Amino acid sequence: MTTNDKIIRKALREVLKKEIGNYKSEKKLPAEIFEEFGVSHGTARIDFAIINGVMHGYEIKSDRDTLDRLPEQMKQYNTVFDKMTLVVGKKHLYHAVNTVPSWWGITLVKIEENKIIFQTIRENGENQDQVDVSIARLLWREEALKILEEKNKAKGFRSKNRNIIYEKLVDVLDINTLKDYVRNILVSRRGWRSDEIPMLYGG
Repeated sequence: MTTNDKIIRKALREVLKKEIGNYKSEKKLPAEIFEEFGVSHGTARIDFAIINGVMHGYEIKSDRDTLDRLPEQMKQYNTVFDKMTLVVGKKHLYHAVNTVPSWWGITLVKIEENKIIFQTIRENGENQDQVDVSIARLLWREEALKILEEKNKAKGFRSKNRNIIYEKLVDVLDINTLKDYVRNILVSRRGWRSDEIPMLYGG
């Protein structure tokens, strides 16, 4: 049987929920799953992102999908995520292996005896190409400004547009500290979810 986005998404959601649950139980730290997670203020949306100490993105390409958008999606995702995994149907496996960066993980998804099987083809590595201002853009303007307030660096920026505030933020924080702030803020937001699985609207 050929795979489609709907059946992969449903099965992958359950796998990620279990992973998040185990992380919370073992680490006693907050973690979250985000579906249709927007980067660059929503100009690109990844199928799933999880935050469990790192930001890990999962992009689905089923047998019925095309890979036409993948090159542009890769550019966007590479600026933000610590880790990436492409979840791909057999039809696209060869192309995927030869397209995505070597640090991306690749998981083959197939249907056997009416069951969804996930098979790891390549383990994911660490992204060395993140862009600090792209990570800052995951914050809402007010959230970024609040960090500047905490650092006593908000003077002259309270009335500025969000892009100027993001530029100031990355000037104030090193990238690892910035990532800590972003992860903590995303998992603690309230009143921005549309359903049980949170979505990022890009503020």
